[in-house]
Amino acid sequence: MYTQPELNPAARRTLTLAALAGALAVMTGAFGAHALKANLTPDLLAVWQTAVQYHFWHALALGLIGVLMLHRRDDRALRAAGWLMLLGLLLFSGSLYALALSGVRGLGAVTPLGGLAFIGGWLALAWAVWRR
Repeated sequence: MYTQPELNPAARRTLTLAALAGALAVMTGAFGAHALKANLTPDLLAVWQTAVQYHFWHALALGLIGVLMLHRRDDRALRAAGWLMLLGLLLFSGSLYALALSGVRGLGAVTPLGGLAFIGGWLALAWAVWRR
C-alpha cells in the first residue's frame, strides 16, 4: 500500500498560511465590494481595494514559496522569503484595511514598512532560486 510522504514542517506551515491568507483575501474583497461600498468614500474604497489586491498577490507568492519548500527542506532564504511575505501582508494590507475602516491617515505610515517587507521577500525568493 502506498503511503504519501509527510510534508516538512516549514512547507506545511507556509502552505497553510498561504491558503488562509488567500481565503482571507477573498473575504476582505467580498466585504469591501458588498458591505463597505455604500459606507466608504471613493478614496477609502480605493485604499481597501489596493489592500485586497496586494493581499491576493502576496498570498499566491507565499504559496509559491511553500511549494518550493517541498523541494528544499532547509533553505533559509526560502524561509526568510515566507516570513517577509507574511510580515508584508500584515503591515501593508493590514494598515490599509485599518486606514480604510477608521479614516485615520496616520496608519498609512506603517504601509511602507510592509512594502519593504514585500520587497525583501521577493529578493530573498530571487536569491533562493538563483543560488541553486
